[in-house]
Amino acid sequence: MVLYYRDDAVQVTSDSIQAGGQVIPINEVTYVWHQKGRTTLAVRGRVLGRGVLVLLLSLPPLVGLVCVLSLAWSAQDRGEWLPALVVLVACVVIALALTPFLEIPLGWLDRSYERGNRVHELWMQYRGQEVLVLRTPDALRFGQIYRAVQRAVEHDTPGR
Repeated sequence: MVLYYRDDAVQVTSDSIQAGGQVIPINEVTYVWHQKGRTTLAVRGRVLGRGVLVLLLSLPPLVGLVCVLSLAWSAQDRGEWLPALVVLVACVVIALALTPFLEIPLGWLDRSYERGNRVHELWMQYRGQEVLVLRTPDALRFGQIYRAVQRAVEHDTPGR
């Protein structure tokens, strides 16, 4: 027996697929497909959170640009460039010092995109019936499971 995928809720082996309390023998699966499911509140919240995070990450550079432009404009009017340059250098140093802290929100954003923005469903034709095997909003996990099922079915069926 070859183990293709395993987590807390799903196990795909060369003999069977176990998911959601169902055990489906691989040799009885005739067709496998996937489709989009209805969007859940969790997925909508993830997309909304992603938008808020992008907005929060975009605002400081835009505000900084406006401040630099207004500082340059006022320095030009008064002819006093030294205080403007000191403030500008201080802002650049502070921005560079805070840059490593962007790793946390950018990591959140990256994981949000990995998880996807829709619900994925894995369907199989088994004993003449269409069976919903798995429904998940996690795109990365779904892709791993779907590929494991494909490999298990391909290795079971000679000539493919």
